[in-house]
Amino acid sequence: IGKTIVVVANLKPAKLRGVESQGMLLAASTGDTLKLVTVDGGISPGATVK
Repeated sequence: IGKTIVVVANLKPAKLRGVESQGMLLAASTGDTLKLVTVDGGISPGATVK
């Protein structure tokens, strides 16, 4: 879709709704609105979030 998002990877595998997950997407919510955390600018895939 053309957006760069923040993914927390290399987590201990866990089953969520019967599917193994090894990472999470970062999201924020206000009330009943949920949005993915996105990155502006030229950040390369695999960059460290500090």
